[in-house]
Amino acid sequence: MNLTHISIFIISFLGVSLGSLQAQNSATQDSTVIKEKFGIRVGADLSKAITSIIDEDYKGFEILGDYRVYKNYYAAAEIGIEEKHYTEPYLDGTANGSYIKIGANYNAYKNWLDMQNEIFVGVRYGFASFSQTLNKFAIYSNDSYFPVDIRETNQEFKSLNASWGEVQGGLKTEVLNNLFLSVHVQLKIMISDKKPDNFDNLYIPGFHRTYGGSSIGVGWGYSLSYLIPVVKKAKVLRKPE
Repeated sequence: MNLTHISIFIISFLGVSLGSLQAQNSATQDSTVIKEKFGIRVGADLSKAITSIIDEDYKGFEILGDYRVYKNYYAAAEIGIEEKHYTEPYLDGTANGSYIKIGANYNAYKNWLDMQNEIFVGVRYGFASFSQTLNKFAIYSNDSYFPVDIRETNQEFKSLNASWGEVQGGLKTEVLNNLFLSVHVQLKIMISDKKPDNFDNLYIPGFHRTYGGSSIGVGWGYSLSYLIPVVKKAKVLRKPE
């Protein structure tokens, strides 16, 4: 009797095991398991580097990076330096300083298999520390008989700062393994800026050109970045029935 019970137990165990194995094989055939990369992506803004070469009135460089926190959400930041010489109808000046922008991106693009492309929107908080130098200015006059009175001052205003909010949108494509090319546009809203006495901040590093009493700014850029994978997480893709 005991031998009969043991035989029934062994046969039942083998039957359950074979059934479980067949179910696993069937599930594997009906799905694909891929490894998604989570890591730090670092790069540089190519537009600023190229503009520095072709425009003698501009010098700038920006390092950018992001980290994939969860599925389609990324922590992101940019840090850079800029020097811009500008000429207006009645003055000539130079802005020089550094900035940092911190925020996050959301990827709205649904990738196929293990692709890492993005159609993203993001938000940033930006802060700049800089100086303004008033090189020269012209005295305004309605009298056209006398020549324009131009005063050279080379007066530098230090310890200036500004902060702003920023919305970004753009595309990011993996052109080679872990190498990405990106293009994006920016819409900025000034939060605060410390202005020099009897002068104005006509250009703010990171924010770019300012326009009179408006608090709105715009920008754009294209960059090249490289993904350093930290971890790979399994993702199961179900095949359509």
